Amino acid sequence: MSDAILKAIDAVETKLSAMSEKADGEMKSLGKVTTDTKTALDNIGTEQRELADRLVKLEQERKATNDLPKQEDGYGEQFVKSADFESFKKADARGRTRIEVKNTITNAIGNTYSERRPGIVEGAFRLFTIEDLLTKIPTSAPSIDWVRENVFTNAAAETAEGVAKPQSSLTFTTGTMPVSTVAHWIKITRQLAMDNAALAAYINRRMVYGVNLRVENQLLVGNGTAPNINGLLNTGNFTAHGYTAASLTAAGLANNRFDLIGAAMGDSALADYPADTVILNTGDWWKMRLAKDTQGRYLLGEPGSAAVPQLFGANVVASNAMTAGSVWIGNLAQAATLWIREGVVVEMSDSDENNFQLNLITIRAERRLALTVEKPAAARFGLLVPA
Repeated sequence: MSDAILKAIDAVETKLSAMSEKADGEMKSLGKVTTDTKTALDNIGTEQRELADRLVKLEQERKATNDLPKQEDGYGEQFVKSADFESFKKADARGRTRIEVKNTITNAIGNTYSERRPGIVEGAFRLFTIEDLLTKIPTSAPSIDWVRENVFTNAAAETAEGVAKPQSSLTFTTGTMPVSTVAHWIKITRQLAMDNAALAAYINRRMVYGVNLRVENQLLVGNGTAPNINGLLNTGNFTAHGYTAASLTAAGLANNRFDLIGAAMGDSALADYPADTVILNTGDWWKMRLAKDTQGRYLLGEPGSAAVPQLFGANVVASNAMTAGSVWIGNLAQAATLWIREGVVVEMSDSDENNFQLNLITIRAERRLALTVEKPAAARFGLLVPA
């Protein structure tokens, strides 16, 4: 269904291009765009927006049901049920001697105890917060091109009868962002692979997590130099809030985290981009959350409050990927788009390097995606407590 909508969008863009050329011709020859042409352009624009809305809705519905496999049929379970994994198990029926090599996970730890806890005691897992707030669109292309409005000069004014109407102007800039591949691999012994439960937990909880952890970081601080993702904090992807300690004082504000965020949000609203999201480093957020007044009362409410964290009506997103001491303020849905080329893919092979000789298996996890920031004016970024 999404392929059909994409084709329809392509067709609409073709019609839009042709009609735009016609409008340009009319402007040159007649000095104005005819009513029929203007109506046709409006209809095409409406059709384009409706198709885009349908595509986003389909993607959101697909993600709600398919973004992660069901627990009983997750990445690990699919892996251990596969024909390839069964062949690995059968090939080991002769009971070969375990081989341990550097940077290879083996099944040697804990095998001398009379009783052993099942599974693996795992390390820390970050709660991902950034990706879910972005508008996601599937793509089958290796790169994303877009056209961004640069300057809109609005000359619209009341005009007397018989007097020439004022002319407005629009300029545009183009952008291109290649799709990035985020991947990693690890080796395990064939003996460890025989432990289905451990392998399933390993794939589900670490290989997939590792890819998504890197994506979370790149969505914010990726420098945009291929193959890196062009993150939200990269130069050119935001408008600097521009405040200093002196300018805050001159405006009658205190040089603290609360006043800085409020001032930047006010500037966003004045620019017709009202912000609904504040991204903070986790440590910075907790400093604000624990702030108290002179009577020892929490400024942001008592600890028992279960409300969604907010500042001045905007939702607060705390992430360890965010640069400490800085703040991003804006509307993620308007400012940027996340293009999904491939979801997380997990594969295995015993033919990598000398795996077959050493009785090893290589497991690789990867995904492909791109972030485009179409509206830098919809975001403000800078120091949380400026000098």
